[in-house]
Amino acid sequence: MQPCVVKMNKPFISLCPEITRPDAFKLMDWLKDEDVTRYLSDSRDVSRFIEQVIERVNLPILTHLFNQGGRFFMACDRHDVPVGFVRLVKTGPDCEMVLVIGNRDNWGRQLGASAIREAMKLAFFDMRADKLIAKIHPDNARSLKLFQRCGFQLASETPTLKTFAATLEQCQPLLRENAATDPATIYITAIDRIRLRSLISSEPGHADLAHEVERAVVVEPSQVARDVVTMNSRALLRLDDEALEVALVYPQDADGSAGKLSVCSPIGTAILGYREGDVIDWQVPDRTCRVQIDKLLYQPEAAGHFHL
Repeated sequence: MQPCVVKMNKPFISLCPEITRPDAFKLMDWLKDEDVTRYLSDSRDVSRFIEQVIERVNLPILTHLFNQGGRFFMACDRHDVPVGFVRLVKTGPDCEMVLVIGNRDNWGRQLGASAIREAMKLAFFDMRADKLIAKIHPDNARSLKLFQRCGFQLASETPTLKTFAATLEQCQPLLRENAATDPATIYITAIDRIRLRSLISSEPGHADLAHEVERAVVVEPSQVARDVVTMNSRALLRLDDEALEVALVYPQDADGSAGKLSVCSPIGTAILGYREGDVIDWQVPDRTCRVQIDKLLYQPEAAGHFHL
């Protein structure tokens, strides 16, 4: 199999949990557009809330205010430019989702599907929802098509609202895609999968890692390709323009000074299961980073070390 290469025109969205003051002003601009707010039932309340926040709170970071009653994220493109927002609200065992792509110039670029995929990861693997719910105005044809295409099914309807729902099983086809690469297949060994699932169940909050483990193709240790990054592999990476040698390890073995990178860290999760030559766009705490796996220096399975 050939190494996969990033396709620059492939849609990419990351959900950024930090909401800054400039983000609030951008949200205000979007909510002044009647085409954006036409089908948002609470757009006036949201707009009024943002105005009050900007006027009364002189803080650079406003995350805690936007997370009252739910979790709020700015949807950002590959260049970390906000293009919309996502709100997730846990209601009993389910999670309700609101999605807005705020700039009309970005409509039709499949950014909405990418944002839904990221929201699914959070809803199912972090918030542990049974179902993800979307309530859509019946005249909002664009959103109706988008959510149905992403695996949602009509659960109920009234003359003014259609409620769609999706389970993790229904969302699996979209979750197995990867916005940064084509094809998106990653590989983990059966032993690594057991250990990583145990880690995830004992330490909640690793939605990206849980997603990668669940979407990966599982192979026996003796059958994994020699150029795949497995647990305890060592590799030469390029993070944007910075070269870095790392070993991919479990959290208890992590040591930044020795280049031992936890699989729970953003870059550790990013490279798991990918192959030498692959390039991945991945969100780290302050930006979207381009990660390239330049060379695999050591893989336990290739060396016959099947139980590391």
